[in-house]
Amino acid sequence: MSLLQRDRAMLAITIVLDVAFHGGRSTTVSAADIAEHLNAQRRGLEPLLQKLSGAGLLESVRGPRGGYRLGRSPRDISLLEIVNLATADEETAPPEGELAARVITPLWHELDERLKTELGRLTIQDLLERAEAAGLRRPATDPPMYVI
Repeated sequence: MSLLQRDRAMLAITIVLDVAFHGGRSTTVSAADIAEHLNAQRRGLEPLLQKLSGAGLLESVRGPRGGYRLGRSPRDISLLEIVNLATADEETAPPEGELAARVITPLWHELDERLKTELGRLTIQDLLERAEAAGLRRPATDPPMYVI
């Protein structure tokens, strides 16, 4: 994963986490609020928001109380799914030279596979739990979920 891909992947994960944290599945979060929470320009987030909603990870709601909400349960959204979506159309040029071809490129592929394994294991729910453990409190958005 290149640095550009990494930054785009981290932004996409952060967007989905922000929507999960501030809205969940029942309350929308506006693009302007997401941009404010992330200290980012709204126009820079729009392409990812569109991609995420087009793939069903987020649901786009129009109207005066519109915005974005989770398209699925946070337990059903893996970080790998978000990363794959965010970086799907990003091409990177491989490093050149014999050392890069024989040492760096294979190492990078190995590390990338390890990262993908870990990202496939983690979900947005895991990140919400980490946020709570870090002392962050979510606004009350979703009704309590009872599991039997």
